[in-house]
Amino acid sequence: MDQIQRFLFDNANVRGEIVQLSSSYKEMLQAQAYPENIERVLGEMAVATSMLVATLKIEGEVSLQVQGNGAVKYALVTANHKQEMRGIARWDETPEQSEFIDIFQGGIFTITITPETGQRYQGIVAIDKPTLAQCLEGYFSQSEQLPTHIELRVDTNSKRAAGLFLQVVPDTAESSVNKENAEFEHLTKLAETLQTKELTELSFEQVLHRLYHEEQVRVFEPQSICFKCSCSRVKSATALKSIEKQELLEIVAEHGQIKMNCQFCHAEYVYDALDVEAIHAGTFEQSLSVQ
Repeated sequence: MDQIQRFLFDNANVRGEIVQLSSSYKEMLQAQAYPENIERVLGEMAVATSMLVATLKIEGEVSLQVQGNGAVKYALVTANHKQEMRGIARWDETPEQSEFIDIFQGGIFTITITPETGQRYQGIVAIDKPTLAQCLEGYFSQSEQLPTHIELRVDTNSKRAAGLFLQVVPDTAESSVNKENAEFEHLTKLAETLQTKELTELSFEQVLHRLYHEEQVRVFEPQSICFKCSCSRVKSATALKSIEKQELLEIVAEHGQIKMNCQFCHAEYVYDALDVEAIHAGTFEQSLSVQ
């Protein structure tokens, strides 16, 4: 169920992606007991992040992050080119709103692209439309000058999330965003007829047949998606290095150890006085290799 399927229309300059998440989405939700509307936001962000990774075709990591001024303070989903993702949200109180723009009204929405080699890039997405999908469509229109259509659907009962991505493939270097494209409009209208249960429960083949059985569609090998946290004992130790050694030793003396918990996967890392000495001496990673 957790896969992304890329496809291309042979009779139109349009490419597409279908994302379906089940296990990876459920694992993401295990971090804490989320209210239903925050579950939906995380599901939509997870699908959108997977789409962006496939669209940008970089080796590295892509993250979607929203910081709000209301009940929901923070939401983040990251995924790498292997389609390994994780995500989390923070809130003060359960938001009454259900629309993306209302939950994060007045907030900041950023897309961060971190390639394994090369410069890090960050783009700001305007939260000026009701849904996350519409905000991202506007981002693509402005940043890439390409007509883009995105469907994001979440079934909070079955804990499944899915999405459909359509984008014009430019036939010239000239901007395509303002051109009339009857084929793209036709494919978009068909995509809008999809029901949530169809997109979250049908197979890729069934979705494509349901929508585009009259089109010539070329499909590529699907790529698996999984939940995977990038935390580690070494990374947690690096965070401890920013704290004075004496302060850390006092915590160990009082509690017997220092415990660090990952907010994404709840992994627990424990450090004693010898670890603190190695962390501040810069030899902690080497000490692990000889244990």
